Amino acid sequence: MNKVVSCLAILVVACATVIAGEVDLKGVKCVVAPTRPANMAKSADYKDAKVYFCCGNCLGKFKKDAKPFAAKANMQLVSTKQYEQKACPFSGGDLNPATAIKVAGSKVAFCCNGCKGKAEKAEGDDQIELVFNDKSFGKAFGKKKTDDS
Repeated sequence: MNKVVSCLAILVVACATVIAGEVDLKGVKCVVAPTRPANMAKSADYKDAKVYFCCGNCLGKFKKDAKPFAAKANMQLVSTKQYEQKACPFSGGDLNPATAIKVAGSKVAFCCNGCKGKAEKAEGDDQIELVFNDKSFGKAFGKKKTDDS
């Protein structure tokens, strides 16, 4: 009986590692403490995906009230490739690849140079909030399709 339980435990850990291994956290920062690296063992379910934190304290803050961290959480969903861009974050229109810029390390494209200019005028956290707030995120990004979805 102990061998069966041990084998099942090993199988569960192995499966969790394979599933969790789909997300690459290299260069990914905590949603709450953005100067600290995200940790695979500290995550929360968010928008049918996962967001990652540096520690249990940050995870707890996010679980208590995710709203103040929504833009950075949305950005992390894109940077971990769980979500992908489908449209312009401002207009919801078709993307023009020539308008692509980096927003906090993530490539984001727009429908036109006017929308691109709007994003370029903002900097740092203001730019993240502008491009990845829930309204813009809902217009522009969607869950990335996987082989089993």
